[in-house]
Amino acid sequence: MADFLNALVVLLNFVIIPAAAYGAQLALGALGVTLIYAVLRFSNFAHGDLMAFGTMATILVTWQFQAMGLSLGVLPTALLALPFGILAAVLLALLTDRWVYRFYRRQRSAGVIFVIASVGVMFIYNALTRFFIGTEDQRFEDGERFVIRVNDFKEMTGLDQGLALRTSQLLTLVVMVVVVSAVFWFLQRTRTGKAMRAYSDNEDLALLSGINPDRIVAITWVLAAALATIAGVLYGLDKSFRPFIYFQLLLPIFAAAIVGGIGQPFGAIAGGFIIAFSEVTLTYAYRQVLGYVLPEGMQPEGLVQMLGTDYKFAVSFIILVVVLLVRPTGIFRGRVI
Repeated sequence: MADFLNALVVLLNFVIIPAAAYGAQLALGALGVTLIYAVLRFSNFAHGDLMAFGTMATILVTWQFQAMGLSLGVLPTALLALPFGILAAVLLALLTDRWVYRFYRRQRSAGVIFVIASVGVMFIYNALTRFFIGTEDQRFEDGERFVIRVNDFKEMTGLDQGLALRTSQLLTLVVMVVVVSAVFWFLQRTRTGKAMRAYSDNEDLALLSGINPDRIVAITWVLAAALATIAGVLYGLDKSFRPFIYFQLLLPIFAAAIVGGIGQPFGAIAGGFIIAFSEVTLTYAYRQVLGYVLPEGMQPEGLVQMLGTDYKFAVSFIILVVVLLVRPTGIFRGRVI
């Protein structure tokens, strides 16, 4: 029984807890992508770098607060700076829409034109982020690092393996639940949320009903920028911040949105966890786990790893291709790309 529990603790440490936290981060990012696609009808390739910009602004304010001696005690100071990062990302998104996307929207340009424009915007966002904070890894996590420590868990249970639960991981899951609940409540219960859904379902009919399209577009960008910043900050707290990493996150985020069903908010949440658990479970080395559960003499000598960690993003790409070939609408029957 002890061997089974040790194996379970190893899985919790290196597979289940990290995948759950990563899935929550992808879910928040994918929710922003799917809102843009549902309401504005184009795939925003600049979303990853919008995440990076909002996170960068949060980090700069966090450093300022730390220099002033402001903190939240056991919680990261970044939570105190997060509203400022959201504000910076929202302003950038609204200005981008005013200066770039509004022109193409008035011209009723095809969706591919918006996609091409968003690629150009992506490079501008990336350059801005690098200009202000550089290209190196930045760590900004402070406060209490662990909710559960390895040695404390070992002493409490008597097991050989100790469970470690970082504050950033627990915080990610709690914030994801709160934010997603708030977004779904907004979309389902408020007049503005219902107007956004009506605009998404039938733009012409919504306009005839007196819905202000400029207001709907602005609110969509506000929500997407806020979700992007929250997801980016949680990812940075959990791992570290580097602008190029957020560009790489664009693939699993889009994969999550498409797997769940592009344009379906609930699908984005489910897709985020599907992609995260697929990446982590396929790239983890199970030698230690099998060493506990298999009889003596049958323990594996190799790593028992299906794919190397360098191929983590390849898992997202393969899942994305398979879904597009087999079920283009995704699990929850979203729109076809």
